[in-house]
Order: sequence, then C-alpha cells, then structure tokens
Amino acid sequence: MTSIESVGSLHDVTLAIEVELDRKNITVKDLLALERGAVLKMSRSAGENIDIYAGGSLVAFGEIVLVEDMIAVRITDFNIEE
Repeated sequence: MTSIESVGSLHDVTLAIEVELDRKNITVKDLLALERGAVLKMSRSAGENIDIYAGGSLVAFGEIVLVEDMIAVRITDFNIEE
C-alpha cells in the first residue's frame, strides 16, 4: 500500500501550512511608525531554499519563487521518514 492510499480517509482534513520567509528584529518605535503599504526588506530572496511545515512538523522543502507580482514557494522535496 502506498502512503497516499494509507491516508485516503484523511483527504478532506484541512491542515495549516506554514512557510517562514524570514525573521526581522525592529524597534517598537519603528513598528509603530509602519503604515499600510509599508515594505519591510528581508534578507531572503528568490531562489533560496525554505522549509515547509504542517501542524508544526517539517513536511517538505521548497524554493522561493516569484510568480507575476507575488512571492510563492515551489516544492522541491518532501521530508518523508520511513
């Protein structure tokens, strides 16, 4: 039985996926000065590898990509522990 078949009864369960692009430390003063539309420059860029979590567990690996005017993640591998 493949792993897809073994979880067939769970296909309709909703699961939150978390992708952390970066973390940044700023002062409270700078935080309070932010306005709608403000841009926070991050150290990560397109092409970099990224971890993908589901339910707090590492489930896959990806790559930051740009799709039109949006940031997206291309899945490159799954963290499958046998």
